[in-house]
Amino acid sequence: MDVRLADRKDLPELKSMYKKIVDNMNRNQIPIWDEIYPCEFLEGDIREGRLYVSEKDGDIAAAFALCESNDGESSVKWESMNSKSLYIDRLGVNVKFLHQGTGGQMLHEAAKLAAEKNAEYLRLFVVDINVPAVNLYLKNGFRQVEGVYEEKFDDFVLREYGFEKKL
Repeated sequence: MDVRLADRKDLPELKSMYKKIVDNMNRNQIPIWDEIYPCEFLEGDIREGRLYVSEKDGDIAAAFALCESNDGESSVKWESMNSKSLYIDRLGVNVKFLHQGTGGQMLHEAAKLAAEKNAEYLRLFVVDINVPAVNLYLKNGFRQVEGVYEEKFDDFVLREYGFEKKL
């Protein structure tokens, strides 16, 4: 699977893809993304050169941001707190390509990119109720670390687990 940096011209298709992902998550009782997140972050990710996409059959099959930091990074106990790490954010698989190994392929590509950028660890956070994502990360060699990052919003709190993979 070829992964490339997203371009501004990808934005309409990306927003459409993520809206369908949000709808699918809501149908599956995983109401953690909405009309604001992640769609409102994609343009900044593209501008900052950190959003990657893969294509299949003429469609964007999946996307993720590869970030240098995460707001929750000090809330959990990483194996090595001071090692260079990159964080996967906003990993989304086009609903047309679910259950085809696309998520695992994207994690593999993210690990390759992180290693090329001299990171020692690839890390991420996942909301506790997102069991399919937790299973995906465990299946692909990530380990859950101690602690929980609680991301507080006006009227609710998301409890997020940290996962990491040594590169």
